[in-house]
Amino acid sequence: MKRLIECVPNFSEGRDPAKVDAIVAALSSVPGVYVLDREMDPDHNRSVITLAGDPDSVAEAALLGVGKAMELIDLTKHTGAHPRVGATDVVPFIPIDGVAIEDCVALARRVGSEIWNRYRIPVFFYEGAATRPDRVNLENVRRGQFEGLREEMKKNLERQPDVGEPKVHPTAGVTVVGARKFLIAYNVNLNTSDVSIANKIAKAIRFSSGGLRYVKSMGVELKGRNVAQVSINLTDFEQTPMHRVYEMVKREAERYGVMPLGSEIVGLVPKKALEMAADFFLQLENFSPAQVLENRLADALSGAPLLASKDGKLAGLARPFLNAVAAPSATPGGGSASAFAVALAASLGQMVAGLSRKKKSQAAYVDQLSMALDEMRKVADELAEAIDRDAESYDAVMAAFKLPQGNAEETAQREAAIQRATKGAAEVPLQVAERAVALCERLGQLEGIVAASMRSDLHVARMMADAGARGALANVAINLDGLRDAAYVASMRAKAAALRQRLRDAPRATSA
Repeated sequence: MKRLIECVPNFSEGRDPAKVDAIVAALSSVPGVYVLDREMDPDHNRSVITLAGDPDSVAEAALLGVGKAMELIDLTKHTGAHPRVGATDVVPFIPIDGVAIEDCVALARRVGSEIWNRYRIPVFFYEGAATRPDRVNLENVRRGQFEGLREEMKKNLERQPDVGEPKVHPTAGVTVVGARKFLIAYNVNLNTSDVSIANKIAKAIRFSSGGLRYVKSMGVELKGRNVAQVSINLTDFEQTPMHRVYEMVKREAERYGVMPLGSEIVGLVPKKALEMAADFFLQLENFSPAQVLENRLADALSGAPLLASKDGKLAGLARPFLNAVAAPSATPGGGSASAFAVALAASLGQMVAGLSRKKKSQAAYVDQLSMALDEMRKVADELAEAIDRDAESYDAVMAAFKLPQGNAEETAQREAAIQRATKGAAEVPLQVAERAVALCERLGQLEGIVAASMRSDLHVARMMADAGARGALANVAINLDGLRDAAYVASMRAKAAALRQRLRDAPRATSA
Protein backbone atom coordinates (compact mmCIF):
# COMPACT_ATOMS: atom_id res chain seq x y z
CA MET A 1 0.00 0.00 0.00
CA LYS A 2 1.19 3.49 -0.86
CA ARG A 3 2.02 5.53 2.24
CA LEU A 4 1.97 9.29 1.88
CA ILE A 5 2.31 12.14 4.36
CA GLU A 6 2.59 15.90 4.17
CA CYS A 7 4.96 18.06 6.18
CA VAL A 8 4.68 21.86 6.37
CA PRO A 9 7.76 23.23 8.16
CA ASN A 10 7.72 26.95 9.00
CA PHE A 11 11.05 28.80 8.94
CA SER A 12 11.76 32.21 10.48
CA GLU A 13 13.00 33.78 7.26
CA GLY A 14 10.83 35.56 4.73
CA ARG A 15 13.02 38.34 3.37
CA ASP A 16 16.15 36.71 1.96
CA PRO A 17 15.34 34.51 -1.08
CA ALA A 18 18.86 33.05 -1.13
CA LYS A 19 18.47 31.63 2.37
CA VAL A 20 15.05 30.20 1.57
CA ASP A 21 16.41 28.69 -1.65
CA ALA A 22 19.14 26.96 0.35
CA ILE A 23 16.59 25.53 2.80
CA VAL A 24 14.38 24.31 -0.05
CA ALA A 25 17.40 22.69 -1.69
CA ALA A 26 18.12 20.79 1.52
CA LEU A 27 14.49 19.69 1.82
CA SER A 28 14.32 18.48 -1.78
CA SER A 29 17.64 16.63 -1.72
CA VAL A 30 16.07 13.44 -0.39
CA PRO A 31 14.80 11.01 -3.09
CA GLY A 32 11.05 10.46 -2.93
CA VAL A 33 10.30 13.88 -1.44
CA TYR A 34 8.37 16.49 -3.41
CA VAL A 35 8.39 20.20 -2.57
CA LEU A 36 4.85 21.17 -3.51
CA ASP A 37 4.80 24.80 -2.46
CA ARG A 38 6.80 27.61 -0.86
CA GLU A 39 5.48 30.87 0.57
CA MET A 40 7.60 33.83 1.73
CA ASP A 41 6.14 36.75 3.68
CA PRO A 42 8.45 39.70 4.45
CA ASP A 43 6.09 41.27 7.02
CA HIS A 44 5.80 38.00 8.94
CA ASN A 45 9.48 37.31 8.09
CA ARG A 46 8.52 33.69 7.68
CA SER A 47 8.48 30.98 5.03
CA VAL A 48 6.10 28.05 4.80
CA ILE A 49 7.28 25.06 2.74
CA THR A 50 5.01 22.13 1.82
CA LEU A 51 6.56 18.67 1.35
CA ALA A 52 5.01 15.33 0.52
CA GLY A 53 6.30 11.78 0.14
CA ASP A 54 6.71 8.54 2.04
CA PRO A 55 7.08 9.01 5.82
CA ASP A 56 10.74 8.05 6.23
CA SER A 57 11.89 10.21 3.32
CA VAL A 58 9.89 13.22 4.46
CA ALA A 59 11.26 12.81 7.99
CA GLU A 60 14.84 12.89 6.72
CA ALA A 61 14.08 15.90 4.50
CA ALA A 62 12.61 17.77 7.47
CA LEU A 63 15.73 17.02 9.52
CA LEU A 64 18.00 18.36 6.76
CA GLY A 65 15.84 21.49 6.57
CA VAL A 66 16.20 22.04 10.31
CA GLY A 67 19.96 21.73 10.00
CA LYS A 68 20.18 24.20 7.12
CA ALA A 69 17.95 26.71 8.93
CA MET A 70 20.21 26.45 11.98
CA GLU A 71 23.17 27.43 9.78
CA LEU A 72 21.44 30.39 8.12
CA ILE A 73 19.00 31.94 10.61
CA ASP A 74 19.98 33.84 13.76
CA LEU A 75 16.95 34.52 15.95
CA THR A 76 18.84 37.08 18.01
CA LYS A 77 18.75 39.30 14.90
CA HIS A 78 15.28 38.31 13.71
CA THR A 79 12.23 40.59 13.66
CA GLY A 80 8.82 40.00 12.18
CA ALA A 81 5.09 40.20 12.81
CA HIS A 82 4.60 36.46 13.32
CA PRO A 83 5.31 34.82 16.70
CA ARG A 84 8.31 32.47 16.62
CA VAL A 85 10.48 30.43 18.97
CA GLY A 86 12.83 28.78 16.49
CA ALA A 87 14.77 29.19 13.27
CA THR A 88 12.73 26.16 12.24
CA ASP A 89 9.71 27.23 14.20
CA VAL A 90 7.28 24.37 13.70
CA VAL A 91 7.35 21.00 11.91
CA PRO A 92 3.92 19.35 11.60
CA PHE A 93 3.33 15.93 10.01
CA ILE A 94 -0.06 15.32 8.37
CA PRO A 95 -1.44 11.92 7.25
CA ILE A 96 -2.53 11.81 3.60
CA ASP A 97 -2.80 8.21 2.33
CA GLY A 98 -2.18 4.84 3.96
CA VAL A 99 -1.05 6.55 7.17
CA ALA A 100 -2.97 7.22 10.39
CA ILE A 101 -2.54 10.15 12.73
CA GLU A 102 -0.97 7.73 15.22
CA ASP A 103 1.77 6.98 12.67
CA CYS A 104 2.45 10.71 12.35
CA VAL A 105 2.65 11.01 16.14
CA ALA A 106 5.30 8.29 16.26
CA LEU A 107 7.16 9.96 13.39
CA ALA A 108 7.04 13.35 15.11
CA ARG A 109 8.49 11.87 18.30
CA ARG A 110 11.29 10.21 16.34
CA VAL A 111 12.12 13.37 14.41
CA GLY A 112 12.05 15.44 17.59
CA SER A 113 14.59 13.18 19.26
CA GLU A 114 16.80 13.24 16.17
CA ILE A 115 16.72 17.06 16.00
CA TRP A 116 18.25 17.13 19.47
CA ASN A 117 20.74 14.37 18.70
CA ARG A 118 21.99 15.98 15.49
CA TYR A 119 21.75 19.69 16.20
CA ARG A 120 21.33 20.10 19.99
CA ILE A 121 18.15 22.11 19.40
CA PRO A 122 15.58 21.46 22.17
CA VAL A 123 12.18 20.22 21.00
CA PHE A 124 8.61 20.69 22.18
CA PHE A 125 5.79 18.43 20.94
CA TYR A 126 2.35 19.83 20.08
CA GLU A 127 -1.10 18.87 18.71
CA GLY A 128 -1.43 15.07 18.37
CA ALA A 129 2.18 14.52 19.49
CA ALA A 130 1.84 16.62 22.66
CA THR A 131 2.96 14.91 25.86
CA ARG A 132 1.00 17.30 28.08
CA PRO A 133 -2.50 18.80 27.65
CA ASP A 134 -1.22 22.38 27.93
CA ARG A 135 1.04 21.82 24.91
CA VAL A 136 -1.62 20.65 22.47
CA ASN A 137 -2.15 24.25 21.37
CA LEU A 138 0.83 25.75 19.60
CA GLU A 139 0.19 29.22 21.01
CA ASN A 140 0.84 27.93 24.52
CA VAL A 141 4.23 26.59 23.50
CA ARG A 142 5.14 29.83 21.71
CA ARG A 143 4.03 32.12 24.53
CA GLY A 144 6.64 34.82 25.07
CA GLN A 145 8.34 33.99 21.76
CA PHE A 146 12.08 33.25 21.51
CA GLU A 147 13.16 35.99 23.90
CA GLY A 148 10.58 35.16 26.58
CA LEU A 149 11.09 31.41 26.32
CA ARG A 150 14.86 31.87 26.59
CA GLU A 151 14.38 33.44 30.04
CA GLU A 152 11.54 31.17 31.14
CA MET A 153 13.45 27.97 30.46
CA LYS A 154 16.14 29.04 32.94
CA LYS A 155 13.80 29.15 35.91
CA ASN A 156 10.33 27.74 35.11
CA LEU A 157 9.96 23.95 35.24
CA GLU A 158 6.69 24.22 33.31
CA ARG A 159 8.57 25.58 30.28
CA GLN A 160 11.11 22.78 29.97
CA PRO A 161 11.37 21.06 26.56
CA ASP A 162 10.13 17.55 25.86
CA VAL A 163 13.51 16.62 24.37
CA GLY A 164 16.89 18.18 25.17
CA GLU A 165 18.44 20.45 27.77
CA PRO A 166 16.46 23.25 29.42
CA LYS A 167 18.04 26.06 27.44
CA VAL A 168 17.45 27.36 23.94
CA HIS A 169 19.96 26.94 21.16
CA PRO A 170 21.85 30.28 21.11
CA THR A 171 20.74 31.25 17.59
CA ALA A 172 18.22 28.60 16.47
CA GLY A 173 16.02 28.65 19.59
CA VAL A 174 13.80 25.58 19.87
CA THR A 175 11.72 23.62 17.37
CA VAL A 176 8.09 22.58 17.87
CA VAL A 177 7.22 19.24 16.24
CA GLY A 178 3.75 17.74 15.96
CA ALA A 179 1.14 15.68 14.17
CA ARG A 180 -2.17 17.09 13.07
CA LYS A 181 -4.93 17.04 10.48
CA PHE A 182 -4.84 19.23 7.39
CA LEU A 183 -4.72 22.90 8.38
CA ILE A 184 -5.63 25.86 6.18
CA ALA A 185 -3.63 29.03 6.84
CA TYR A 186 -6.06 31.73 5.78
CA ASN A 187 -5.59 35.49 6.20
CA VAL A 188 -8.00 38.38 5.71
CA ASN A 189 -6.50 41.83 5.06
CA LEU A 190 -8.41 44.92 6.20
CA ASN A 191 -8.61 48.43 4.72
CA THR A 192 -7.04 49.88 7.86
CA SER A 193 -3.59 49.94 9.40
CA ASP A 194 -5.05 49.85 12.93
CA VAL A 195 -3.89 46.46 14.22
CA SER A 196 -6.06 46.87 17.34
CA ILE A 197 -9.13 46.39 15.13
CA ALA A 198 -7.62 43.22 13.65
CA ASN A 199 -6.96 41.98 17.19
CA LYS A 200 -10.57 42.63 18.22
CA ILE A 201 -11.87 40.76 15.18
CA ALA A 202 -9.43 37.91 15.81
CA LYS A 203 -10.65 37.63 19.40
CA ALA A 204 -14.28 37.53 18.24
CA ILE A 205 -13.78 34.70 15.74
CA ARG A 206 -11.33 32.39 17.51
CA PHE A 207 -12.66 29.45 19.46
CA SER A 208 -10.59 30.07 22.60
CA SER A 209 -12.43 33.39 23.03
CA GLY A 210 -15.88 31.98 22.36
CA GLY A 211 -15.86 32.24 18.56
CA LEU A 212 -15.96 29.64 15.82
CA ARG A 213 -14.93 26.05 16.49
CA TYR A 214 -11.66 24.97 14.85
CA VAL A 215 -10.51 28.58 14.38
CA LYS A 216 -7.31 30.12 15.75
CA SER A 217 -6.57 33.75 14.93
CA MET A 218 -4.58 36.85 15.79
CA GLY A 219 -4.17 40.40 14.53
CA VAL A 220 -1.01 41.23 12.58
CA GLU A 221 0.37 44.50 11.25
CA LEU A 222 1.65 44.31 7.67
CA LYS A 223 3.98 47.29 7.63
CA GLY A 224 5.07 46.72 4.05
CA ARG A 225 1.48 47.17 2.86
CA ASN A 226 0.32 49.52 5.63
CA VAL A 227 -2.66 47.32 6.44
CA ALA A 228 -3.82 45.22 9.37
CA GLN A 229 -4.47 41.51 8.90
CA VAL A 230 -6.58 38.90 10.67
CA SER A 231 -4.28 35.87 10.50
CA ILE A 232 -6.23 32.61 10.81
CA ASN A 233 -5.47 28.91 11.20
CA LEU A 234 -8.44 26.74 10.29
CA THR A 235 -7.91 23.28 11.80
CA ASP A 236 -11.01 21.53 10.38
CA PHE A 237 -12.34 23.23 7.24
CA GLU A 238 -15.19 20.73 6.85
CA GLN A 239 -16.60 21.59 10.28
CA THR A 240 -15.93 25.32 9.98
CA PRO A 241 -15.46 26.22 6.30
CA MET A 242 -13.50 29.19 4.97
CA HIS A 243 -16.55 31.05 3.73
CA ARG A 244 -18.13 31.06 7.18
CA VAL A 245 -14.92 32.49 8.66
CA TYR A 246 -14.71 35.19 5.98
CA GLU A 247 -18.34 36.22 6.51
CA MET A 248 -17.83 36.54 10.27
CA VAL A 249 -14.66 38.61 9.77
CA LYS A 250 -16.60 40.84 7.38
CA ARG A 251 -19.48 41.34 9.83
CA GLU A 252 -17.13 42.05 12.73
CA ALA A 253 -15.14 44.51 10.59
CA GLU A 254 -18.33 46.45 9.83
CA ARG A 255 -18.71 47.15 13.55
CA TYR A 256 -15.50 49.19 13.40
CA GLY A 257 -16.22 50.90 10.10
CA VAL A 258 -13.74 48.86 8.07
CA MET A 259 -14.00 46.08 5.47
CA PRO A 260 -11.82 43.34 3.99
CA LEU A 261 -9.48 44.30 1.18
CA GLY A 262 -9.16 40.66 0.26
CA SER A 263 -8.06 37.32 1.64
CA GLU A 264 -5.19 34.94 0.99
CA ILE A 265 -4.29 31.30 1.46
CA VAL A 266 -0.79 30.48 2.69
CA GLY A 267 0.44 27.19 1.31
CA LEU A 268 -1.89 24.61 -0.20
CA VAL A 269 -5.61 24.09 0.25
CA PRO A 270 -7.83 21.04 -0.40
CA LYS A 271 -9.98 21.34 -3.51
CA LYS A 272 -13.05 20.49 -1.44
CA ALA A 273 -12.58 23.67 0.61
CA LEU A 274 -12.77 25.80 -2.53
CA GLU A 275 -15.76 23.82 -3.83
CA MET A 276 -17.60 24.56 -0.58
CA ALA A 277 -16.74 28.27 -0.81
CA ALA A 278 -17.82 28.44 -4.46
CA ASP A 279 -21.12 26.79 -3.64
CA PHE A 280 -21.75 29.28 -0.82
CA PHE A 281 -20.74 32.54 -2.49
CA LEU A 282 -22.03 31.81 -5.99
CA GLN A 283 -25.32 30.40 -4.64
CA LEU A 284 -24.99 27.61 -7.22
CA GLU A 285 -28.18 25.68 -7.80
CA ASN A 286 -27.84 21.89 -7.65
CA PHE A 287 -24.05 22.14 -7.49
CA SER A 288 -22.15 18.87 -7.32
CA PRO A 289 -18.37 18.26 -7.11
CA ALA A 290 -18.90 16.04 -10.17
CA GLN A 291 -19.31 19.28 -12.15
CA VAL A 292 -15.65 20.13 -11.53
CA LEU A 293 -13.57 19.18 -14.57
CA GLU A 294 -10.62 17.88 -12.56
CA ASN A 295 -12.90 15.68 -10.44
CA ARG A 296 -14.46 14.18 -13.55
CA LEU A 297 -11.03 13.54 -15.05
CA ALA A 298 -9.88 11.87 -11.83
CA ASP A 299 -12.92 9.59 -11.98
CA ALA A 300 -12.12 8.74 -15.60
CA LEU A 301 -8.54 7.84 -14.74
CA SER A 302 -9.68 5.69 -11.81
CA GLY A 303 -12.18 3.82 -13.96
CA ALA A 304 -15.27 5.18 -12.17
CA PRO A 305 -18.42 5.61 -14.31
CA LEU A 306 -18.71 9.15 -15.65
CA LEU A 307 -22.36 9.19 -16.72
CA ALA A 308 -25.49 7.78 -15.20
CA SER A 309 -26.35 5.90 -18.40
CA LYS A 310 -26.30 6.44 -22.14
CA ASP A 311 -29.66 8.20 -22.01
CA GLY A 312 -28.62 10.24 -18.95
CA LYS A 313 -31.31 8.75 -16.69
CA LEU A 314 -30.71 8.55 -12.96
CA ALA A 315 -31.46 4.83 -12.85
CA GLY A 316 -27.93 4.29 -14.12
CA LEU A 317 -26.58 5.75 -10.88
CA ALA A 318 -28.77 3.69 -8.56
CA ARG A 319 -28.68 0.36 -10.40
CA PRO A 320 -25.20 -0.86 -9.27
CA PHE A 321 -26.09 -0.48 -5.58
CA LEU A 322 -29.54 -1.99 -6.05
CA ASN A 323 -28.01 -4.94 -7.88
CA ALA A 324 -25.45 -5.41 -5.10
CA VAL A 325 -28.19 -5.44 -2.45
CA ALA A 326 -30.34 -7.81 -4.49
CA ALA A 327 -27.52 -10.30 -5.06
CA PRO A 328 -27.70 -13.58 -3.09
CA SER A 329 -24.91 -12.64 -0.69
CA ALA A 330 -24.97 -11.46 2.90
CA THR A 331 -23.50 -8.04 2.13
CA PRO A 332 -24.47 -5.33 1.48
CA GLY A 333 -27.51 -5.99 3.63
CA GLY A 334 -29.87 -4.23 5.99
CA GLY A 335 -27.15 -2.25 7.74
CA SER A 336 -25.80 -0.83 4.49
CA ALA A 337 -29.31 -0.12 3.27
CA SER A 338 -30.03 1.76 6.50
CA ALA A 339 -26.89 3.85 6.09
CA PHE A 340 -27.86 4.53 2.47
CA ALA A 341 -31.31 5.72 3.57
CA VAL A 342 -29.79 8.17 6.04
CA ALA A 343 -27.28 9.38 3.44
CA LEU A 344 -30.20 10.03 1.06
CA ALA A 345 -32.02 11.89 3.84
CA ALA A 346 -28.98 14.13 4.39
CA SER A 347 -28.66 14.69 0.65
CA LEU A 348 -32.32 15.70 0.46
CA GLY A 349 -31.63 18.04 3.38
CA GLN A 350 -28.83 19.62 1.36
CA MET A 351 -31.18 20.16 -1.56
CA VAL A 352 -33.86 21.69 0.65
CA ALA A 353 -31.45 24.06 2.39
CA GLY A 354 -29.62 24.92 -0.83
CA LEU A 355 -32.75 25.83 -2.79
CA SER A 356 -34.46 27.55 0.13
CA ARG A 357 -31.58 29.96 0.71
CA LYS A 358 -31.97 31.21 -2.88
CA LYS A 359 -35.59 32.24 -2.32
CA LYS A 360 -36.25 35.91 -1.62
CA SER A 361 -38.87 34.85 0.91
CA GLN A 362 -36.16 33.14 2.99
CA ALA A 363 -33.55 35.94 2.82
CA ALA A 364 -33.64 36.38 6.60
CA TYR A 365 -32.52 32.76 7.05
CA VAL A 366 -29.62 32.59 4.56
CA ASP A 367 -26.93 32.15 7.24
CA GLN A 368 -28.87 29.43 9.06
CA LEU A 369 -29.65 27.59 5.84
CA SER A 370 -26.03 27.83 4.69
CA MET A 371 -24.87 26.37 8.01
CA ALA A 372 -27.42 23.56 7.66
CA LEU A 373 -26.21 22.90 4.11
CA ASP A 374 -22.64 22.41 5.35
CA GLU A 375 -23.84 20.11 8.16
CA MET A 376 -25.94 17.98 5.80
CA ARG A 377 -23.05 17.64 3.35
CA LYS A 378 -20.81 16.32 6.12
CA VAL A 379 -23.43 13.82 7.32
CA ALA A 380 -24.03 12.57 3.76
CA ASP A 381 -20.30 12.01 3.30
CA GLU A 382 -20.01 10.13 6.62
CA LEU A 383 -23.00 7.91 5.88
CA ALA A 384 -21.81 7.14 2.36
CA GLU A 385 -18.65 5.74 3.93
CA ALA A 386 -20.74 3.84 6.50
CA ILE A 387 -22.42 1.87 3.69
CA ASP A 388 -19.11 0.12 3.01
CA ARG A 389 -18.04 0.00 6.66
CA ASP A 390 -21.19 -1.88 7.62
CA ALA A 391 -20.62 -4.46 4.89
CA GLU A 392 -16.96 -4.81 5.84
CA SER A 393 -17.81 -5.29 9.52
CA TYR A 394 -20.20 -8.15 8.72
CA ASP A 395 -17.69 -9.71 6.30
CA ALA A 396 -15.23 -9.73 9.22
CA VAL A 397 -17.73 -11.72 11.28
CA MET A 398 -18.12 -14.26 8.48
CA ALA A 399 -14.34 -14.53 8.14
CA ALA A 400 -14.04 -15.21 11.87
CA PHE A 401 -16.58 -18.06 11.64
CA LYS A 402 -14.41 -19.67 8.95
CA LEU A 403 -11.33 -19.86 11.17
CA PRO A 404 -10.08 -23.36 12.00
CA GLN A 405 -11.23 -25.10 15.19
CA GLY A 406 -9.27 -28.33 15.13
CA ASN A 407 -8.06 -28.14 18.74
CA ALA A 408 -8.88 -26.28 21.94
CA GLU A 409 -6.46 -23.40 21.22
CA GLU A 410 -7.80 -22.85 17.70
CA THR A 411 -11.37 -23.02 18.98
CA ALA A 412 -10.63 -20.40 21.64
CA GLN A 413 -8.93 -18.13 19.10
CA ARG A 414 -11.86 -18.52 16.72
CA GLU A 415 -14.39 -17.67 19.41
CA ALA A 416 -12.40 -14.60 20.48
CA ALA A 417 -12.21 -13.43 16.86
CA ILE A 418 -15.97 -13.91 16.44
CA GLN A 419 -16.67 -11.88 19.57
CA ARG A 420 -14.36 -9.04 18.44
CA ALA A 421 -15.80 -8.93 14.95
CA THR A 422 -19.37 -9.05 16.23
CA LYS A 423 -18.72 -6.04 18.46
CA GLY A 424 -17.49 -4.20 15.40
CA ALA A 425 -20.61 -5.24 13.50
CA ALA A 426 -22.74 -3.78 16.31
CA GLU A 427 -20.81 -0.54 16.63
CA VAL A 428 -21.07 0.54 12.99
CA PRO A 429 -24.90 0.53 12.89
CA LEU A 430 -24.99 2.22 16.31
CA GLN A 431 -22.91 5.06 14.84
CA VAL A 432 -25.30 5.18 11.88
CA ALA A 433 -28.26 5.35 14.26
CA GLU A 434 -26.64 8.18 16.23
CA ARG A 435 -26.11 10.20 13.04
CA ALA A 436 -29.62 9.39 11.86
CA VAL A 437 -31.35 10.48 15.07
CA ALA A 438 -29.36 13.71 15.17
CA LEU A 439 -30.28 14.28 11.53
CA CYS A 440 -33.98 13.74 12.28
CA GLU A 441 -33.77 16.37 14.99
CA ARG A 442 -31.81 18.80 12.79
CA LEU A 443 -34.22 18.42 9.88
CA GLY A 444 -37.08 19.14 12.26
CA GLN A 445 -35.42 22.42 13.25
CA LEU A 446 -35.50 23.52 9.60
CA GLU A 447 -39.28 23.20 9.35
CA GLY A 448 -39.90 26.88 10.07
CA ILE A 449 -37.18 28.37 7.86
CA VAL A 450 -37.29 26.43 4.59
CA ALA A 451 -39.31 27.58 1.60
CA ALA A 452 -42.92 26.36 1.64
CA SER A 453 -42.39 24.65 -1.73
CA MET A 454 -39.61 22.51 -0.20
CA ARG A 455 -41.48 21.21 2.84
CA SER A 456 -42.62 17.97 1.20
CA ASP A 457 -38.97 17.15 0.39
CA LEU A 458 -38.02 18.00 3.96
CA HIS A 459 -40.69 15.61 5.24
CA VAL A 460 -39.41 12.84 2.97
CA ALA A 461 -35.90 13.44 4.31
CA ARG A 462 -37.12 13.19 7.91
CA MET A 463 -39.05 9.97 7.23
CA MET A 464 -36.03 8.40 5.52
CA ALA A 465 -33.76 9.40 8.40
CA ASP A 466 -36.27 7.90 10.82
CA ALA A 467 -36.44 4.66 8.84
CA GLY A 468 -32.65 4.50 8.55
CA ALA A 469 -32.29 5.00 12.31
CA ARG A 470 -34.75 2.21 13.11
CA GLY A 471 -33.11 -0.13 10.61
CA ALA A 472 -29.68 0.56 12.07
CA LEU A 473 -30.93 -0.06 15.61
CA ALA A 474 -32.40 -3.39 14.48
CA ASN A 475 -28.95 -4.36 13.24
CA VAL A 476 -27.42 -3.35 16.58
CA ALA A 477 -29.89 -5.58 18.43
CA ILE A 478 -29.30 -8.68 16.32
CA ASN A 479 -25.52 -8.45 16.74
CA LEU A 480 -25.76 -7.97 20.50
CA ASP A 481 -27.66 -11.25 20.79
CA GLY A 482 -24.49 -13.14 19.89
CA LEU A 483 -22.17 -11.46 22.42
CA ARG A 484 -21.07 -12.84 25.80
CA ASP A 485 -19.67 -9.61 27.30
CA ALA A 486 -22.62 -8.72 29.55
CA ALA A 487 -21.32 -5.28 30.51
CA TYR A 488 -20.67 -4.34 26.89
CA VAL A 489 -24.12 -5.59 25.82
CA ALA A 490 -25.82 -3.65 28.61
CA SER A 491 -24.00 -0.46 27.69
CA MET A 492 -24.85 -0.80 24.00
CA ARG A 493 -28.51 -1.58 24.72
CA ALA A 494 -28.75 1.47 26.96
CA LYS A 495 -27.37 3.64 24.16
CA ALA A 496 -29.81 2.12 21.69
CA ALA A 497 -32.74 2.67 24.07
CA ALA A 498 -31.78 6.32 24.49
CA LEU A 499 -31.74 6.74 20.70
CA ARG A 500 -35.17 5.10 20.36
CA GLN A 501 -36.52 7.52 22.97
CA ARG A 502 -35.12 10.50 21.07
CA LEU A 503 -36.83 9.21 17.94
CA ARG A 504 -40.14 8.92 19.80
CA ASP A 505 -39.73 12.45 21.14
CA ALA A 506 -38.98 13.94 17.71
CA PRO A 507 -41.99 15.50 15.95
CA ARG A 508 -43.38 13.12 13.37
CA ALA A 509 -42.89 14.06 9.73
CA THR A 510 -46.14 14.08 7.72
CA SER A 511 -46.88 14.52 4.05
CA ALA A 512 -47.37 18.11 2.89
